[in-house]
Parts: sequence; structure tokens; C-alpha cells
Amino acid sequence: MLSAMKTAEEIIGAVGFSVMTVRPGDTCLAMGISDLPILAPGHLMSVMESACVAALVELLENGETTVVDKFDISLIDSVGIGTEIRANARCTEVVDRTMMFECDVYEGERHIAYAVIERTAVERVSFLARTAAQSLLNNPDQ
Repeated sequence: MLSAMKTAEEIIGAVGFSVMTVRPGDTCLAMGISDLPILAPGHLMSVMESACVAALVELLENGETTVVDKFDISLIDSVGIGTEIRANARCTEVVDRTMMFECDVYEGERHIAYAVIERTAVERVSFLARTAAQSLLNNPDQ
């Protein structure tokens, strides 16, 4: 059974922040997706998702969490090793149990990336049980 999350009016406008410093292992070069030592897009996505989660930390009911449904990212610029970036996320809309966020990543005042992210609230235990059951169905020998 799904618990009752906060109302849309309580969630819209919620903001969250996340910070990371680019390490050598966070680069496209280290991940094998290009030969450039710049921050891999997957890490930009992770820091944005972290900001979304931070925005919701006090708004979900006990036992609830969110999972990403859609991620539309625009890369504006690149950053290298040792750079500190900060992400912010703001909830702009709630439809049923799905929340839409506008996210930005900056290095200082320099805009690095922008994204629109949709996350859906789920009951943690039920979600994990469904995921485990699907894995067993897909891999019966395990």
C-alpha cells in the first residue's frame, strides 16, 4: 500500500542542492567514453539527481523514496579534474506521484548543464520486492 506523500502544494517549489569535486575517475577518459579528461555526463546526471533527492528529503512519508523516470539533459560546457561543481534542483510540477524538476549545474557562475527530471514516489519495500521478483523471473537459474 502506498503511503500518503505531501500535497502538490507542499512539494512544488521545494529546492535541493548537491556539490561534487571532479576526481580523475569521474572523467570521460577514465570511463572509456572519450579520450578527454573532462567530467563524464553520467556524473552530471548523478549530482542533479542528488539535488532532487535533497529537495524531497523532508517531504516524503516514512518508507517512501523516489525513482527517476525521465531525464532530459543539455550540456552547456565542460569541467576538468579538481573542479567543484554545484547542482540545484527545484520542483516545478506534481502530477499524481510524479514530480518534475528543473536542475542546473554551475562551476562558480559558469553554467555547465541544465536538465528536466521526472521522479516518481514509490513505497521502498514494495518497489524492491517487485524488482527482485522480476530479476528472478528473468534469471531463473540464479
